[in-house]
Amino acid sequence: MNTSENWVSHFTQNAKNHRVDWSLRPKLTTSQKNQILKSLQAWQLGETSDGAHLLAASKKYAFKINDFIYPISVELFIREEQKHGNNLGKYLDLIDEKRIEKDWGDTLFRKIRYFNTSMELWTLAVITVESSAQLFYQSLHDSSDCKLLRQICEDILIDEAFHIEFQTERMHTIFQLTPNWLKPIRFEIYRCFYFVTSSLVWFGHQKVLKQGTPTFGSFLKAMSVKFNENFGRVKQPVSKGQPEFHISNLQAIETSYF
Repeated sequence: MNTSENWVSHFTQNAKNHRVDWSLRPKLTTSQKNQILKSLQAWQLGETSDGAHLLAASKKYAFKINDFIYPISVELFIREEQKHGNNLGKYLDLIDEKRIEKDWGDTLFRKIRYFNTSMELWTLAVITVESSAQLFYQSLHDSSDCKLLRQICEDILIDEAFHIEFQTERMHTIFQLTPNWLKPIRFEIYRCFYFVTSSLVWFGHQKVLKQGTPTFGSFLKAMSVKFNENFGRVKQPVSKGQPEFHISNLQAIETSYF
């Protein structure tokens, strides 16, 4: 497992990477724009949250576990998400489309997180949304030949791989502290939340998602693979001699994606 210091170092270094060439001009056909626009606007809005409630939950949690570096890593994680929102917003500006201020999915998520102070629920929600985001941005990437949009999506996908690792490690720590008799119940709650939320993402953004997962069934199958990969690790008890995952193991993502 990586320490909070490891993650602060990673996010700090990653902020120095500039993978998008803004000298490129967007190239979308009218048909392509119509297919992606509403979802592009909705995800841009969702990526621009100030993260105040998540940061507050992380500080409360850090006090309990005596890890006061953890909120710093969360703040840097939030900044990285905001970078995604800024990049998507710049793209909307370049194609002469507005940045929206309200969307049903974003409104629902904001209402839920407003009352949420649990680090466990926050982590569950973020893993779920980030897993859906991987499929969404890969589909958005493949939806056109626009090099600028593809670079924006590639940058996001690279970051998201680390984000899921960051959150999965935290969920593992939280879950392993759960009493054994409660673990099966907790895990089924995770599963239900994950797939209900994933289904909402599909029905809200299927016009884009169909580029990569043509049917609801294929989308759920892809999400199931991600669930088993990430939450399967959450269930695994830490045993002596077990090799630890390190951030450096993810570096190959920059050459293996797309």
